[in-house]
Order: sequence, then structure tokens, then C-alpha cells
Amino acid sequence: MLDILSLLDITFFLLASLGALVGIIFGAIPGMTATMAVAVCLPLTYALGLNHGLALLLGLYVGGISGGMVPAVLLNIPGTPSSITTTFDGYPMAQRGEGERALKTCVVASLVGGLISALVLFLFAPMLAEFSIKFSYVEKFLIILLALTVIASMSNNMLVGIFSGVIGIWLSLIGTYSLSDGGNGKSRLMFDFMEPYLFEGFSLLPVLIGIFGISTILLEAEQGVKSGLSGQKIKIGKEGGFSLGIFKGRLTNLLRSSFIGTFVGMLPGVGGSAASVLAYTQEKNLSRDSSEMGKGAPQGLIASESANNALTGGALIPLLSLGIPGDSTTAVLIGAFTLQGIQVGPLFIPENPETWYVMMTALVVANVVMFFLMFYAIKHIAKVVLVPKYILFPIIVMMCVVGAYAINYGIMFDVWTLLIFGVLGYVIQKIGLEVAPLIIGFILGGSAEVYFVKSLESFGTYSIFFTKSPIAMVLWGLIAASVAFSIVVGLKSRAKQKMELTQVTGSTQTATGKGHDTHDG
Repeated sequence: MLDILSLLDITFFLLASLGALVGIIFGAIPGMTATMAVAVCLPLTYALGLNHGLALLLGLYVGGISGGMVPAVLLNIPGTPSSITTTFDGYPMAQRGEGERALKTCVVASLVGGLISALVLFLFAPMLAEFSIKFSYVEKFLIILLALTVIASMSNNMLVGIFSGVIGIWLSLIGTYSLSDGGNGKSRLMFDFMEPYLFEGFSLLPVLIGIFGISTILLEAEQGVKSGLSGQKIKIGKEGGFSLGIFKGRLTNLLRSSFIGTFVGMLPGVGGSAASVLAYTQEKNLSRDSSEMGKGAPQGLIASESANNALTGGALIPLLSLGIPGDSTTAVLIGAFTLQGIQVGPLFIPENPETWYVMMTALVVANVVMFFLMFYAIKHIAKVVLVPKYILFPIIVMMCVVGAYAINYGIMFDVWTLLIFGVLGYVIQKIGLEVAPLIIGFILGGSAEVYFVKSLESFGTYSIFFTKSPIAMVLWGLIAASVAFSIVVGLKSRAKQKMELTQVTGSTQTATGKGHDTHDG
């Protein structure tokens, strides 16, 4: 334990605090996200070293998720996707002059959710890692297949999610088919002139920065860089001042929503918006005064913010124990480990106990710092939403380009990779494809191929994927369940749309008939 404490110098705590502050700023600016904050600052971690780099990135992660509450409450604009349900009750409270009360309620709920998820991470990630060490190549392949299936099933359209994931896998296979992976040592999926540049495929870090940095800038710039908010005055208000008594009788909601967020975070690629919506829906179904929700009810804020902050610890569980990112931000965190030559997966915690404890400390410190920054300086932080985007965007683009160029010791093709995937990320979102399945398919595609080929080399038959062990059969059952869930949800959604269309058509015909009757009369 003393060895761990020796790693936690003042720089460690300062970087965790700086990360939380910068993350809050990114989250508070509509259009910016925690993922973007981590992606843009990722190249800095190379110079910092692993422990200090993780302190910065986890601070950015926690702060970025939390910062989204500021515009959600004050402007009715979710700063991050996970803050959508915060607008339902936060903005009505701000309209009544209770903006400070709403924001401080969100901050306390966020702290509790973050700390509960950190506790669950600390208790369960080592257990899951120890269990998964026993997996053969077959089970490892099926785990990745399950992750990709869950991601696809949680997309707006399962077929679109699957297609996006396949594109990501295809992109990950570009390059030389290595002999060590069971290949023939020849290049594939590219033209001859591309071989000098793509001998080892696309570099992960420029891809991540392009997808989550440049494409976001392009999407935001398309809507116009003038935020339209600079002339507004942010009114926090002091009516109905905050006190911890607001949580009296609502602890069940706080704990339930925190555990919902943690569990949803463990599901690969689902995201914070699903966590907050699920927690909010559960509270609305179970609350005695659910009729007040949507009109400025504190219990709605508690459910939303505790759930989306609990996502942070939950999403780290599959990343550190299985090597599978829980969401797009933890997918970017893989880049930090790649920079330091560390591979996340079942052996990460046993082989890197010091790094594991450093991560846990950084996660707790980031949550505590986030609380103090936002609870006591919320009036000043709220002004961040007024910063003009035409000032921010050039700075962010410059950081992306410099980071991509420097990350592999000055390779110009990495800058081109950044731009290519920045444009690709923009295009796929414009045509309706899903980013999360694509990027996680890109990260896991190479490993899936290796495990698939090694399984066939070891056992020589496709049936082994079904008969290898009881674990394999359980995994197939989970895969089938995720597909069935997606189909059922899709059918219900279509039936609902059809019913709404029928009602609209019927009311239109009725109105038309009345119009004719009046005319005839």
C-alpha cells in the first residue's frame, strides 16, 4: 500500500483536478462531449507517463459527463447525450428561479452515482478478470461477438448497428495479415500504392481523435459557429435554496438509479443516454408523486444525474477485465494504454496492480474534485456556455492535428488518417450510421480475427464454437437474447408508429368530413 501512496504525488492530484475542470468545461458547452475531451487531450498523456496520464483522462471523463448538466438546467440544451433527461425537470426549476437548487441537486447526485460505480468497479472487475483468465480462444471470440451484438441491438436500428460494426471490423483488417496471427504475411484490402502507408493498418489514436474530434467539429460547424448565446444572461437564481433535505425520502431513487447507471455502463456501447432514460423511467413508474416529474421535480434530476455519472465506473469494468470498451469514451481510453505499451484485458489487473489502484484513486479523486468545483463555483462555471464556438473550434482542430502528428514521432500519414476519419465520422452520422458500433468494431476486429483463426487452428472444426464448454453455450444464449430483444423492441416501435399514424389519419379524415358537412349545410 505504501508503494501505491508513493506514486500519488502532488502532480497526480493536480492533473486529476485539471482534468475534471477541463472536462466540466467541455461538457458544459453544447455539442462538446466527454469523449471529445478525452480524445483531444489523449496525446498529452504520452509526455505525462501512465499514472499521471490516467489521472488527467479520468478527470476529463468524470468532468465531461457531469458538465452536461449546466446547459441542460439553464438553457434546456443537453450538454452531453446523457443529460437529455436532466432538461425535463432542471429547466422548469430554473424558470422558477431555482437554477442553483437544481444544479446543486444534480452535483450531489452525480457524486453519489460516481462513487457507487467506483465501488462496484473495485469489487467486481478483479473477480470478472480472474474468471475470464480461464477463457480459451473460443470463449474470447464469443465474448467479442456478444459485445458487438449488444452494441448493434442497442442501436436505433439493429441492422444499421450491425452494418456499422462490420464497417469498423473491415477497416481494422486493412494492412498486413501477420504470420503471428495465423496469416500469410501479405497485405490485404488495399491498393498497391497504399502499402507503404498502411503496412500496419490505420493507427488507432489518429482514428479515435478524427472520429470523436474532427467529425464533431464538422457537425457543429455545419449548424453555424455563432452559438447565439453570447447575448444572453445566465440566471442562476436563489429561490428555494439548496439543502441536503431535498434527498429525504429519495435515497431509494438515488441508490437505484446509481446501480442502474453502473449496470448499463457495463453493457458495451449502450451509453449514458440509455442509463439516464432508464433510471428516469423507473423513477416515474415507481414514484408516489410521479405526476410532478417533467414540471420541475427534484427526483427527476436525482435519477438522471446519478445514473449518467454512475456510467463511468460501470463502463470501466468490461474494459479492464475483458478488454472490451463499455462506451465510446472508454474506447478512447484504450489509446492511453496503447501509448504506454499496456494491453487491457483479463491479465491487466493481476499484472499491473499498481496501475489498477492508481486508476481507482484517480476515479475517486476526480469525482470529489468535480463535486467541489461545481458545488461551490457553479455561478462562474455556468458562464462557460456563452464562450463563442468560433474561438473554440480552431483551438481544438489545432490540438487534434498536432496530437495526431506527434503521437507516433512525427508521421505525416497519421495527420491524413485523422482527416480521413474525421470526414468519415461526419459522413456516417449524416447518412444515419452509428459511430459506437463502428469504432468498437474497429478496436475489437483484429482481436476477433485472431481468436477465430486460433480456435480453428487448435480444434479444426466450426462446431467447437458451440460445444467447447458450458460457458460457450451460455454466451450463445446471451447473443440470441440480445438479438431477440432488439427484434421485439423494433416490432413494438413499428406498431406504435403505425397506431399513431392511424390516429393522425383518422383525425384528419374526421376534420375533413366535418368541413364538407359544414359546406353542404
